[in-house]
Order: sequence, then structure tokens, then C-alpha cells
Amino acid sequence: MKNSELILQKAKQTILAESQAIAYLSELIDHNLVNAVSCILESKGRVVVTGIGKSANIATKIVATLNSTGTPSIFMHAADAIHGDLGIIQKNDVVVCISKSGNTPEIKVLIPLIKNSQNKIIAITGNTDSYLGKNADFVLNTYVEKEACPNNLAPTTSTTAQLVMGDVLAVCLLELKGFSSKDFAKFHPGGALGKKLYLRVSDLIVKNEVPKVSLDATVVQAIIEISEKRLGATAVIDASNAICGIITDGDVRRMLSKSTKIEDFTAGEIMSKNPKTIAESAMAIDALDIMENNNITQVLVVNERNRYVGVVHLHDILKEGIF
Repeated sequence: MKNSELILQKAKQTILAESQAIAYLSELIDHNLVNAVSCILESKGRVVVTGIGKSANIATKIVATLNSTGTPSIFMHAADAIHGDLGIIQKNDVVVCISKSGNTPEIKVLIPLIKNSQNKIIAITGNTDSYLGKNADFVLNTYVEKEACPNNLAPTTSTTAQLVMGDVLAVCLLELKGFSSKDFAKFHPGGALGKKLYLRVSDLIVKNEVPKVSLDATVVQAIIEISEKRLGATAVIDASNAICGIITDGDVRRMLSKSTKIEDFTAGEIMSKNPKTIAESAMAIDALDIMENNNITQVLVVNERNRYVGVVHLHDILKEGIF
């Protein structure tokens, strides 16, 4: 029990300490940030992000975020840079150097080499009076009062602050570039995230059957159509292929609860009128929204002339991993 209480106490203390440090960053940003973002925006090269130790780990994440939001970036380990990897930096590249202290030996060796090549340097550091802080072109202050580590040693709060400052750069850049969800989809074509952004209803129904019956079809014909097409429903259409209604398994059960003489009814008499529809050009995620909001498992699909072309089922969306 004591261990449980200690764990919860330390967890809350860590979260609060880091959240307060991040909130304080908003008071530290100034025109250095404006100039740093403008520098990257106007550059014809890439962003090279470097650091050592835990700062190097943060640098790799910042590179990933920048790349995925339209700012070409590459990681360069500060220690490897002074042993041959300095060639990563090209003429028009902007270098982002991350270091809490700003005074590590590798940084002190690296900075003059970058400056000799006349590349702009953006520092992300918790010590603006450090060697890095004084020699960078732009300084993004990530000062934290103390680490969340009880010994004030393990990089915790400071690396979180660095990570947030990297996100600040990425978000500011994507806003200024007008980076849209369509652009985002280009860089995230795989997985559920990408599919949410580019997969359309037409992509889902291409292999599906197209269940349909006329208004005067018998209930038996409707049941056979539902069963054979295996989508749990059939559209009821007129002569022009316009949708008049839908018959689902539930509609059939409701009819049978009132009368077992199915020969007394037609499809038009038992169908549900005004069914939910969606354009075949709509996004698959929009079809899912319709299903969730209306507690249904299939939606009828129409073309640009508002004519029936198929059914998109919840199972189609589940198969793609969107849900």
C-alpha cells in the first residue's frame, strides 16, 4: 500500500513539475524565435538537427516531426560530426543545435566548424550565457529550474522542454507554409492515420456487391438479395436507379413480428424511407462518422448524379484499420 501511494505521489509530482516548466517556456520566447523560424523558412537548404546524449535523442524526434510537416530535415550526432559526419551539412542548410548546458566539449568543437562554413545556427539551450548561447545566430531559451529527477541529475524536464521547443518550430513553419491535411497525407500514406486522410468511399466499395430491388419486388426477393450480397441490407430503387429506401435485416424482423405472411408485402411497403447516403467521392472517415452518429452499420453510396452505386459497410472500414 505504501508503495502504491509513493508511486502515485511521485507520478503526480513529475507531471506537475514538467507541465509547469513547459508553461514557463511561453514567457521565454522572444524575437529569437521569430528570426529562427524566418531563417528556416527562407533557407533553400535543409534543417540539420544535432545534439549529444539525451539531447541527441530529442533531436531525432524533432527531425521526424519537421520532415512529416513539410520541412526537410536530417539528424547529425554532435560527436560523430567532429569525426567525419560534418559533411552532412550542405551550403544552404540551417543547423539546430540542442544542448541543455551549451558547454559540452563536443559542442565547443563543433560550433566553430559550422560557423566557418557560414551556416546559420539556431541554439536550443537552457543556458543562454553558455558557449553555444553566445555563438549561435538565434537562441531559443529552454531554461528549467530543476529536473523532475529527485537528484536533479537525469535529463527529464529539460528534455521535455527541448521537445516542446522543437514542436514550436515545426508548428510555426507548417502554419506559415500553409501546410494542409492533404499535404500531411502525402507524407503519411501508411497506417490508420494515412488512410483517414486519403481513403475514399469509392476505394471501399469497389469489391462489394451492389444489392438492390425494385419497389414492387416481393419480400422474398428482398431477403434473397440481402442474403446473397452479404452486406446486411439492400437498396430499394426506382426505374432511374434513384434510392427510394433501404431494407435491412432489422426491417425484415420488424415485419415478421407483425405478420408472418410475407407474401402480403412488397419491398416498398417494408423499407425504411430516407436512408442515410454518402457520395462515393467522400472520405471513408466521413462514412464512419455517419455510422457512429446514427448507430447503423451500412450507408448507401451515390454518384455525382445522386444515383445509387453501392453500399459501404462498417466491416469495410474495420478491414482498413481506420476504426
